[in-house]
Amino acid sequence: MSIPALPRLTSALADEHRNRLTDLAQEVDFPSGTRLFNEGGHADRFWVLRSGTVTLDMHIPGRRPAVIETLGSDELVGWSWLFRPYVWQLGAEVKTPVHAFEFDAPAVRALMESDPAFSAAVSGWVGRVLAHRLHAARTRLLDLYAPYGSGHAM
Repeated sequence: MSIPALPRLTSALADEHRNRLTDLAQEVDFPSGTRLFNEGGHADRFWVLRSGTVTLDMHIPGRRPAVIETLGSDELVGWSWLFRPYVWQLGAEVKTPVHAFEFDAPAVRALMESDPAFSAAVSGWVGRVLAHRLHAARTRLLDLYAPYGSGHAM
């Protein structure tokens, strides 16, 4: 089974909800090599890439972090900000210079609390991203660590 398509912001949210979200955004730039967050850190913001690439990685004890996925334009970087205890479940590093929308997670959560339709739309989008990332992580870890011929991704 292949990894489902990643839900990008422009196709995941209706114009009204996308505009309400981007009204909260600040435009930021990061050079290559910038560490956006580390697994276990406090998740208080997130990004939607405008240009550039970011890799998501997972800490593997005694080994280099395993790169799970590479993200590009219009993709969400970070979902842990939406779920208590707001702790990053993966790490993220800028691979090529990035221009992005940066969002303050508490401000977005406050807007979600005040607008149930907006909340449902954003939660649905982030949930689809989370499902995609879980599948990608599972597949990548099987690629890296499963004995050859031991099975395949479901």
